[in-house]
Amino acid sequence: MAKAKTIYSCPDCGATTPKWQGQCPGCGAWNTLLETLAEPAATAGNRMDRFTSLAGDGRLQQLSDIQPREEPRIISGIEEFDRVLGGGLVAGGVVLIGGDPGIGKSTLLLQALCRLAQANQPVLYVSGEESGEQIALRARRLQLATDNLPLLAEISLEKILATLSRLQPAIAVIDSIQTIYSEALQSAPGSVAQVRECAAHLTRYAKQSGTAMILVGHVTKEGALAGPRVLEHIVDSVLYFEGDTHSAFRLVRAVKNRFGAVNELGVFAMTDRGLRGVSNPSALFLSQHAEEVAGSCVMVTQEGTRPLLVEIQALVDTCHGNPRRLTVGLEQNRLAMLLAVLHRHAGIGCFDQDVFVNAVGGVRINEPAADLAVLLAIVSSLRNKPLPEKMIAFGEVGLAGEIRPTPRGQERLKEAAKLGFKLALIPKANAPKQAIKGMEVIPLERIEQAIEKLRTF
Repeated sequence: MAKAKTIYSCPDCGATTPKWQGQCPGCGAWNTLLETLAEPAATAGNRMDRFTSLAGDGRLQQLSDIQPREEPRIISGIEEFDRVLGGGLVAGGVVLIGGDPGIGKSTLLLQALCRLAQANQPVLYVSGEESGEQIALRARRLQLATDNLPLLAEISLEKILATLSRLQPAIAVIDSIQTIYSEALQSAPGSVAQVRECAAHLTRYAKQSGTAMILVGHVTKEGALAGPRVLEHIVDSVLYFEGDTHSAFRLVRAVKNRFGAVNELGVFAMTDRGLRGVSNPSALFLSQHAEEVAGSCVMVTQEGTRPLLVEIQALVDTCHGNPRRLTVGLEQNRLAMLLAVLHRHAGIGCFDQDVFVNAVGGVRINEPAADLAVLLAIVSSLRNKPLPEKMIAFGEVGLAGEIRPTPRGQERLKEAAKLGFKLALIPKANAPKQAIKGMEVIPLERIEQAIEKLRTF
């Protein structure tokens, strides 16, 4: 097959040029030219065939006639990994997993493949970054059984597809997609065109053959997946590996999943035998204080289907100059809004105070259910008065000072009661219809009520 000619086209105006240049010759925009393939007229049919829809043929169906079925799952044997995937891998599904270098992506996937191989599942590990000797050393260090695990150290897309077609594995890992290149393109591996082309070919193969494909992706300095945005649209699931490389704990978060719940969270601990799932992750995010301290409040956040108890710490101190507002694990702009609500509706001003808020354990809280816990921790630090022991709080605080309900309030309360918490400050709309054994629940409607309640403790 003859190589296709490479051209550069502008997605805005459609202008093309045989050579890359900074400015589009058509519309004059800068840095808009993208590398594409220009097929000869004789091979136009081949090009159409190569980019056939991944969903299958164009057979017309009535939606009412389609009988949905539950997709069978391939269990990896690593409970936390299967949780994030929605119960396991799906045949023909494509998973993209990204994370900082050295955080444990290859370690986790090697552990999963070894367990699948021991369960007599046909697997294949394709390494484009490490040699076979390096992977063998890692497997020996982790004391993994690698008897039935075939390894291919290759970066050529055509050779990888040929091996996949010959072995027909049930699960294949490509580590990583940025190192794979297609001979049909002249650009270097990792370029936008190469990543897009290779991902499209591998995804189409997975859909046609039923192989569950796991693609490892690099991330940018900002933490986003490197390469074209279309990479995340092509795949079925997108997982992010989070955590500090200097810490022993890792979080795997699903931000897209066509076969399960989104925003599901898996918690791992890095040990000398690899990554180990953490059965009680709430213990990671709760500090152990010898005595009660001011500025600490525990809240219950919901990560997918899992409620997690997280300690919110606040430090309020007299400022010398412009007051600072700093958050770690929480949204900084929301902190400024909450301080304004606290001043306007509860009469507590922090305009001459530095305010620092931290979510313990490196967890990131994106839901507004943390609002009430943040304000209670701030007031506790400002007054230098500890909150009651074994108390939790959650609820969204609106600009009018109202405390709004949060989803799955019952599950949050039951998780807190299971871990021994005795007191809960929650939105009135989340108040349980039946009493929870061993827990006193105080429903609140406004932030003024919550602040006034603190005076009685």
